[in-house]
Amino acid sequence: MRTVGNTALTRHSAAISERLVGGESAIWAAFDGGPMTTFTYISRGAARMLAIAALATCAVATSLSITDSASAQGRSSKASASGYGWPVKPFDRQHPIRGGFGDPRTLFFGPPTTEGVLTSNGSFQFHFGVDISAPDGTKVYPVVSGTVSQINADWIGVDANDGRSFQYWHIHPAVAKGAKVEVDKTVLGTILPGAEHVHFTEIQNGKVVNPLQLGHLTPYSDTTKPEVDAITFRATDLGRDLMPNFIRGSIEMVAEAYDTPSLPVPGSWKGMPVAPALLTWHLETLAGRAVSAEHVAADFRRAIPSNSLFWSYYARGTYQNQSVFKPHYSYRQPGCFLFKLTRTPLDTKTLKDGVYDLVVTATDIRGNHSSSSRRITIHNRPGWIGS
Repeated sequence: MRTVGNTALTRHSAAISERLVGGESAIWAAFDGGPMTTFTYISRGAARMLAIAALATCAVATSLSITDSASAQGRSSKASASGYGWPVKPFDRQHPIRGGFGDPRTLFFGPPTTEGVLTSNGSFQFHFGVDISAPDGTKVYPVVSGTVSQINADWIGVDANDGRSFQYWHIHPAVAKGAKVEVDKTVLGTILPGAEHVHFTEIQNGKVVNPLQLGHLTPYSDTTKPEVDAITFRATDLGRDLMPNFIRGSIEMVAEAYDTPSLPVPGSWKGMPVAPALLTWHLETLAGRAVSAEHVAADFRRAIPSNSLFWSYYARGTYQNQSVFKPHYSYRQPGCFLFKLTRTPLDTKTLKDGVYDLVVTATDIRGNHSSSSRRITIHNRPGWIGS
């Protein structure tokens, strides 16, 4: 588990603003820091468990070869499909990423309690870009030349006129709609007070894509390894965790997994995790022989699913970094990222009764990976007694 010190709240206000393109519903919460606003601390374990203690996880090493058909490209100062630099100076140097592509973005209408995180309504979305850390007031520039196609109170859209468009969020606009903008030269706007980052989105032919894949935002390197912190089992989405030594019928398999940003993130988001780009799993015998193919639980390497599928990929108990429970703001508290390994419950009757190791592997956008396993006993025959 990652921990963050309970640093006292020093800002008078804290705001979270994330909206999706294409007419999706918005997450928008602002807090004035007044007497009606409280700041709470929620443990990941409490959100993951309902009424029983956490069961231990046994970590083992494995390997997974991840290939990408794209090849690395050098930075181009012209509008092209061969890669582009960063939207803040210096353009040819990597900057910290505090929010990853596909991260959970959660706003709960219920209280900051275990029950609230498990059952509350709210607004739940996949993060549709990357959050690039930079000081408030930093100038933001287009990564590709083009035409300003959208102007909003806190974000700008630029059409590159080649099937691509880019969005720059949490900035005060400094250009007008229809203006021609030039890569690295035109100031699109400045980062708003309290934002401490610019949210950057890339869209290709109407589809949001991961800016960190090879041949896009460059330079970008990553040597950190994502981790699988825990593997648990449930009979239902809101059910208690099942004992792994007696599994039967249809079950949900849940993995808690995180990645560490490639560069340290300054400010209030210091030490916060991001989601792995890829999560896979397989079953194997105690001798290490695979009895299933490598299944993909979540793949954010290139694109993200529709928001309507949020709770098909993330399991209940998930909440984002510094999550919001109206009007409570979990200042400096890391999120809890729980992934469903299958879209629908797994029917264990399709497997022979016996003892297996469930191996879950988390991989980042550059192929760094690590694995953990959980031993389970499938017992669908009548009774409790085995041999």
